Amino acid sequence: MLNPFDIVIFGGGGDLALRKLLPAMYRAYQEGNLPEGSRILPTVRGQEQQQEYIETAHKALKSFLSDGEFNDKDWQAFSTYLIPVVINVTEADDNWDELHKILNSDAEDKSRVFYLSLPPAVYGQCCEILSTKGLITKTSRVVVEKPIGYCGKSAEEINARIAEFFKEEQIFRIDHYLGKETVQNLMALRFSNALFENLWDAKTIDNIQISISETVGLESRAGFYDKAGALRDMVQNHLLQLLCLVAMESPHKLNAQSIRTEKLKVLEALRPLLDEDVDNNVVRGQYVPGELGGKIVPGYLEELAEGASTTETFVAIRAHIDNWRWSGVPFYLRTGKRMKQRCAEIVVEYKPVSHNVYDNNVGPVKPNRLVIRLQPEESIQLTLMSKKLDKHEMQLQPVTLNIELSEQYENGFHSDAYKRLMLDAAANNPSLFIHRQEVRRAWKWIDPIIARWQEKGTPSLYRAGSWGPEAADELLDECNHKWFNVGEGA
Repeated sequence: MLNPFDIVIFGGGGDLALRKLLPAMYRAYQEGNLPEGSRILPTVRGQEQQQEYIETAHKALKSFLSDGEFNDKDWQAFSTYLIPVVINVTEADDNWDELHKILNSDAEDKSRVFYLSLPPAVYGQCCEILSTKGLITKTSRVVVEKPIGYCGKSAEEINARIAEFFKEEQIFRIDHYLGKETVQNLMALRFSNALFENLWDAKTIDNIQISISETVGLESRAGFYDKAGALRDMVQNHLLQLLCLVAMESPHKLNAQSIRTEKLKVLEALRPLLDEDVDNNVVRGQYVPGELGGKIVPGYLEELAEGASTTETFVAIRAHIDNWRWSGVPFYLRTGKRMKQRCAEIVVEYKPVSHNVYDNNVGPVKPNRLVIRLQPEESIQLTLMSKKLDKHEMQLQPVTLNIELSEQYENGFHSDAYKRLMLDAAANNPSLFIHRQEVRRAWKWIDPIIARWQEKGTPSLYRAGSWGPEAADELLDECNHKWFNVGEGA
């Protein structure tokens, strides 16, 4: 059972806090995982926001929780956990003393989680004030959001600044994809099923595709996104972390150190993409107006409201892991905005059977395929070849075994990554968080791609509501592969 804890959400009035963090804590309360005596302290900028915060939180929960989750009884109880405080994260004024007074009014050994829902540029300054005001205890943890920096150098500077005030074991770098139950299920699927672990290498697998597609455009992130782009925003963290979980060796134990060691081995074995290698193995795109959901939606430049920008909203990469397990197997990474459908999935394409005993007239024998869908619905699909049972003569067809994970639970299944990760931070369990070395290695692989793009080329254009630029399809055609698109197959 988790002990009572305090969590201070810096930027408590921001979009992330209201849309994700508060609903996560509300769900934790409903499930009995928010111990009595815990406190949630969202920070706001002024007295007026502080006075209105409980009503703001009430509206946010009613808006962002799923149907049937919100009820007045639970809200009344949950609202007693909320203590909004006024804080300017860049000025060590008297309001910090009030926060100190609140936190020190309870047990000295009570866990403190400082969640920095802030721009990375102010992480260091906020941590310094926490230290100056004597708020960092032995049981304190700091949670920082991605992306950390815009390149390897800036990431290292931010990490070094945080490390001046917190030990590495106190720093929890969050990637919410790692908190998804279906992502954690990757390890269970691989390491507790001989069926898969014995068929999880270059001898049996032809290629692996990892895709995260979004239907949304810029929304409220225009300023941030135009400086970051899809490569920094999605590939450097989400996609590379999923790649690590798919490709890593079995850890000695399921603890943070063992898991991180195996993930680092994958990042270190990634074949570098330098100069012309970037041109040949990476596609970047930018969406233009198109039809999505029966409506015409604007292009990136129209949403940005600026004349020109070469920021990519789509990236596809052909990557290779140069080790014994994966030698010769291409890993295709893909992410994009304004795509045809919202989906996150891992597709494992197996090699064809070594000898086909059937004549050509029975139909083509297609390779097996494993699809692990992470969102929006969580499922596992395995496609096998089977006889058409309604035919007297021998005819083959692919059939799919489909496990809808939500149907396995009487009360349904709701995966909340932020809930899991925030509770893990409170419990001092770093297994699903990212180590500084992982950040360093990921940027080392990403930086040469960014450098090449700055030297030459512009994004390929693609219609909103499509699956990305044609160049992404050509990237796979070169190896006789095709993208697996949800709802369409390969």
